[in-house]
Amino acid sequence: VQLQASGGGVVQAGGSLTLSCGASGRTFSSYTVGWFRQAPGKEREFVSAISRRGRFTDYADSVKGRFTISRDNAKNTVYLQMNSLKPEDTAVYYCAADPQAAPSRDPIRYGVWGQGTQVTVSS
Repeated sequence: VQLQASGGGVVQAGGSLTLSCGASGRTFSSYTVGWFRQAPGKEREFVSAISRRGRFTDYADSVKGRFTISRDNAKNTVYLQMNSLKPEDTAVYYCAADPQAAPSRDPIRYGVWGQGTQVTVSS
């Protein structure tokens, strides 16, 4: 499977963005998908993950209640709806695929990564 993230941009604090992670390949529904982000000078951090059929989700504490992850396997796409954005959400956002069943926060578990999409939140 190959992944491509899109939907980033510049938004004011308090605004919203929806990121998309499109996948090629017929086995997309066999992968857990996660979103990670990396701000300048910082390590890559977990944001959210969703299980193969979307039954289980996980969120970092910093985004819980503001971000919502979902997936449409018929469209081979995972979404990250981001509301109430804060300047500290500014980062390059990456989506990644993991063939294991349960969502994981460990980036090592994810063997396939898409290119990042920049999200910039201005104050």
